[in-house]
Amino acid sequence: MTTTSTSQVEQVISARRDAGSGALIGYLPVGFPDLQTSIDAAVALVENGVDILELGLPYSDPVMDGPVIQAATLKARENGFRLRDGFTAIREIRARVNAPVLIMTYWNPVLQYGVERFADALVEAGGAGLITPDLIPDEGADWLAASERTGLDRVFLAAPSSTDVRLRQAIEHSRGFVYTVSTMGVTGARIDVDAAAKTLVRRLREQGAEYACVGLGISTAEHVSQILSYADGAIVGSALVRALAEGGVSAVADAAASLAEGTAVQK
Repeated sequence: MTTTSTSQVEQVISARRDAGSGALIGYLPVGFPDLQTSIDAAVALVENGVDILELGLPYSDPVMDGPVIQAATLKARENGFRLRDGFTAIREIRARVNAPVLIMTYWNPVLQYGVERFADALVEAGGAGLITPDLIPDEGADWLAASERTGLDRVFLAAPSSTDVRLRQAIEHSRGFVYTVSTMGVTGARIDVDAAAKTLVRRLREQGAEYACVGLGISTAEHVSQILSYADGAIVGSALVRALAEGGVSAVADAAASLAEGTAVQK
């Protein structure tokens, strides 16, 4: 049976947009440097201005991740990360803070776990949905069906190299937002966020996208402010992971608070 539940993520983004700002989305890998610290760090993000959480499942072949995130996910795997830890993390985070939690995962772990089983476990844990960087809509029939049945959000990626046809596919099949890749290549903080992001968001709007959030290369409040002048959300990953690696939970809390200053944008 197909559910008609409203997207948790869309509700948050819409509320932030209506308030004259935009959403701050923060990424951390589950299990880094250990499971409990990763849970505490995620909670700290929300307590310091992050609106939506993106939790990464460590994977053996993280081809789209930059060196900071790759090192963190390797550490998590070395420390015994198991896929079920992702569900544990969501459950414990949601018990402490009220923010939507998306899982960012490569598709193979979901296939290995079982698509329907994964979807049910994610719902039971209180998760909002999946970001699937290496899955395109026309190869994702099983996930589209499972997410329709459960009401989970499904976030597909759009890149500067995407054709208009691909953009329309991402828009049609995404629920929550379209993940707008600001630059070609892997993740990682950059001094300047590529101008390609603004062009890509404009193209997505022209194709009918309601919610477009920009990720890759965002590391400062200035970046966040710049992104939110034309997009619905700014996604920060490497800068937060680096803060956690170098200074623990208190440092990642400070980093989130600093980034959140960039959300005070008048549309």
